[in-house]
Amino acid sequence: MANLLLDPNSEIAPNQSQARDRIRRLVWKIAIATLLLMAVGSATRVMNAGLACPDWPLCYGELVPTQQMNFQVFLEWFHRLDAGLIGLSTLVLVGLSTWHRRALPGWLPWASVGALGLIVFQGVLGGLTVTQLLRFDIVTAHLGTALLFFATLLAIAIALMPYRPTGSVGKLPWVGLVSAILVYGQSILGGLVGSQWALHQCLGYDRLCTVMNSHIAGVVPATLAILTLVVMAWRTPALHPTLRQLAQSAGLLLLLQIALGVATFYWRLQVELLTVSHQATGAALLGLLVAFTGLALRDRAKVGRSGVKFSGQCNVGSAQSPAPALRCHCEENQTDSRSV
Repeated sequence: MANLLLDPNSEIAPNQSQARDRIRRLVWKIAIATLLLMAVGSATRVMNAGLACPDWPLCYGELVPTQQMNFQVFLEWFHRLDAGLIGLSTLVLVGLSTWHRRALPGWLPWASVGALGLIVFQGVLGGLTVTQLLRFDIVTAHLGTALLFFATLLAIAIALMPYRPTGSVGKLPWVGLVSAILVYGQSILGGLVGSQWALHQCLGYDRLCTVMNSHIAGVVPATLAILTLVVMAWRTPALHPTLRQLAQSAGLLLLLQIALGVATFYWRLQVELLTVSHQATGAALLGLLVAFTGLALRDRAKVGRSGVKFSGQCNVGSAQSPAPALRCHCEENQTDSRSV
């Protein structure tokens, strides 16, 4: 994944932009559909609809179980339908990346194949979730794979975005990476809490409290990492506007996620909308951190290759220019061969 973001061939010539733009738009659509898929999957679990279709891959032996259709069956059926469409779209992504491989970065076909492997594995886990009667470890692995697939799509999309570095990111890429890893771990712990109904077990029967408390304790390092990211981004004057907006958005989503978590705990998972929103917001927060880290790594890698260091004295935009521009005083980082 690091090669995907740091490859110097990531910048594509103008005559290659059409294929790049088409693939980038497709990847964004798949990523949005994946976020929706995770939200529907969460709703399926909290509405006790995970086994509403007792067989797999069909539902009551049919593509569309019209006779058995009710809200729970619809949730599970739609969840599978969305997953199937995402799988087909990923297959199209692999085809397009292979067909246009000479006009695209060399890593893109391989990254697409990797994404396809993840969604195939995700489908297998989905089938096992049903056949193994919602076994908690399989349900959690199902969520974890979906989040990895989502992050992979975002990394591909970010690597294909047009972007001009400012050279002022410093250590922000690593803070973003640590934040993303911590949020991913929190999401896995949250999946364990949900798949084992650990909140009810702990409060009602004094069981599985370790799982519940681990998820609660995990809020602290993830929160500190994201707040560090927000503060560092705020204190970096020449930071690219997109990175600044992503950092601010991550801070706002963090506050929303904590509020949703507290409300979910207070009402003991009895309000389905809160539970679904909590998981969906966590996935969106992970996505923002992956996007921030990807762009920051591109910023750092580009400046490292060009040998240009920006001093941090920047004026963003101007009254005369129609589009925002970043004007910075920079100095060349060149080594005098005579001193070697």
